[in-house]
Amino acid sequence: MLPINVKDETSRLRVVILGSAINNGPTPTVDEAYDPKSLEHILAGTYPVEAEMISEMEAFNKVFQKYEVKVFRPQMIENYNQIFSRDIGFVIDDTFIKSNILPDRERELEAIQYIIDQIDPKKVVRPPEEVHIEGGDVMLWNDYIFIGTYKGSDYKDYITARTNMQGVQYLKELFPNKIVKEFDLVKSKIEARDNALHLDCCFQPVGTNKGIIYKSGFREEADYMFLVKLFGKGNLFHITRDEMYDMNSNIFSIAPDVVVSEKNFTRLNNWLREQGFTVEEIPYAEIAKQEGLLRCSTLPLIRD
Repeated sequence: MLPINVKDETSRLRVVILGSAINNGPTPTVDEAYDPKSLEHILAGTYPVEAEMISEMEAFNKVFQKYEVKVFRPQMIENYNQIFSRDIGFVIDDTFIKSNILPDRERELEAIQYIIDQIDPKKVVRPPEEVHIEGGDVMLWNDYIFIGTYKGSDYKDYITARTNMQGVQYLKELFPNKIVKEFDLVKSKIEARDNALHLDCCFQPVGTNKGIIYKSGFREEADYMFLVKLFGKGNLFHITRDEMYDMNSNIFSIAPDVVVSEKNFTRLNNWLREQGFTVEEIPYAEIAKQEGLLRCSTLPLIRD
């Protein structure tokens, strides 16, 4: 049995699922785009090619090997995008929650079933159909579960709205001993610079008391202020609209003092080093064109 355990975003990582770009399928059509950033690159003819994405993910895998992290990969499905394993499930404490994702992506869950089969079945849950939650919207911080959502009445019209208020309620009932705090995120189907697809597109904790934040990713200033009060303004690295677009808040922590970041995030990486972090820089700019980055590609199963 796999003794899964995840209580926060930054404790020492031991076991993780890393997505895969192998046999990723052809460039999607305009109608198949799940988010405005992918759409932008499809239209511009700059959508990433498979070979480059495979090499970026291999660079990520090498960092995990360096830190002796056990890595699972999804079983390969032909002509299918399996990069963003964060969307399809997540662990809170010792419970694995399967996401209700976009129906087109259901097969991604089947490809990691061989891993889920190694977990105590009593600790694997699937929410009812009306509950939408994706792992990119769920963040653990000690006693808190932070959840990105969208409270607009036009939720159903937004393919970029991935976690609903039923999802928030579901986690409140599943974890009554936690403080569940939802954040209303800004969504756009057409402008990637104004679309916080998931909470980790505009906020992520690092270390033991710091975080990366994009103020304009929150529909309500009160939600932003909640995080400023909790972490302290001086502990938050504020990113710009363009840095949000480049996915600067979507790095990944291997330990409280070790982060994996994209090599072009110069301003962020310098700040992280000034704060005492070891920054493992890798190329990930091609994968970023699909509005996802390092955190999106991982599904942590065990942290110390």
